[in-house]
Amino acid sequence: MDSSDHSTTDAPEPAKAPDKSRRVLVLQGGGALGSYQSGAYQALCHHDFEPEWVAGISIGAINAAIIAGNPREKRIGRLKEFWEMASAPVPWKPTLSGDRAHTAFDNASAAMIMAFGVPGFFTPRFPPAQIFPSSNLTSMSYYDTTPLRATLLRLVDFDRINAATTRFSVGAVNVATGNLEYFDNTTRNDDGSKKWTIGPEHIMASAALPPGFPAVQVGEDFYWDGGIASNTPLDYVLQEETREDLLIFQIDLFSARGPLPATLLDAAEREKDIRFSSRTRMNTDKNKTVHNARKAVRDLIGKLPEELKNDPSVIFLNEAAKENTVTVVHLIYRSKLYESSSKDYNFSRLNMIDHWQSGERDVGLAMRHTEWFERPQNGETMVTHDLTAADYEAAGGISNLNRST
Repeated sequence: MDSSDHSTTDAPEPAKAPDKSRRVLVLQGGGALGSYQSGAYQALCHHDFEPEWVAGISIGAINAAIIAGNPREKRIGRLKEFWEMASAPVPWKPTLSGDRAHTAFDNASAAMIMAFGVPGFFTPRFPPAQIFPSSNLTSMSYYDTTPLRATLLRLVDFDRINAATTRFSVGAVNVATGNLEYFDNTTRNDDGSKKWTIGPEHIMASAALPPGFPAVQVGEDFYWDGGIASNTPLDYVLQEETREDLLIFQIDLFSARGPLPATLLDAAEREKDIRFSSRTRMNTDKNKTVHNARKAVRDLIGKLPEELKNDPSVIFLNEAAKENTVTVVHLIYRSKLYESSSKDYNFSRLNMIDHWQSGERDVGLAMRHTEWFERPQNGETMVTHDLTAADYEAAGGISNLNRST
């Protein structure tokens, strides 16, 4: 399948390059929806957005590894290779006239995935774990993710990741402690040595969602999918970098906002959206409050008389209040009306291409807002930009989309 099978129509002219802020790509978990992130990355490349730091969780960790683990000219090809391998081609061309038909097709595709697994990703355990349960934590699951290891070794240059050409961070939950930890190719031990030598096990740990997938051992510890604790690594990025200005593209796969459910299936989908959106907007608002508080402290220190500015408490506060400016461009996959709670494990080729093209489209819409890429104004130190219904309407409508924002 060539690039034309994924790409949308003629791409717009590249947007004006953003300022000198450090460019960061933040990728949420979301299983089969992850091709939306790959399409978005392809569009970002068209606009010369070269991430200096990629952070991901779950499927976002897999996409992040392919991006950070390849030179720029190979990344799109590697992403396509992964998604074409993982998405099951339909042996016939479905006739989908209306949402009900599409929903039925999606549910059938998801059922096939549950029965047979995903090529190069996971396969059902035999004998089934329900019948012959294992006491081994690395086998305690419905599916075996051993194929993913071989896929990662084939598509990702781990020497490149460990050389830290691009900063790379993926989150996973320590099964014993319940703590969310990040495997980061720049983290150092107290003696200055590198804490992590990133390998396929770190990415597999980030994507080990139980009970479907087994825990993955890293060193002496066992890890599950980072999405159990927080499905979006934005907090980690903001905590780790407080000096350099940041321009962050945050690409989420679940929307915290959405319509009230009308059916039991709608309720199952809505619950999953809320759970895996990981309170993204609340966390963003919290970080904006912290940034504003730091600015207020700096402003207050500036008003102090000179004799107080050398007070140890003032010096401490002045140092603690130093910070960067942060611009977050927040893109969220918008579910189609026909999609259900199986959307994150429906790896059909039809849906993969649709998600990919949606990612391309949304980046194109975001790039029309050239004002978003200016340094925050009016004394603000952190700003967040989101696409609205008006953006989609201006681009020709948002037909067949849910009312999520």
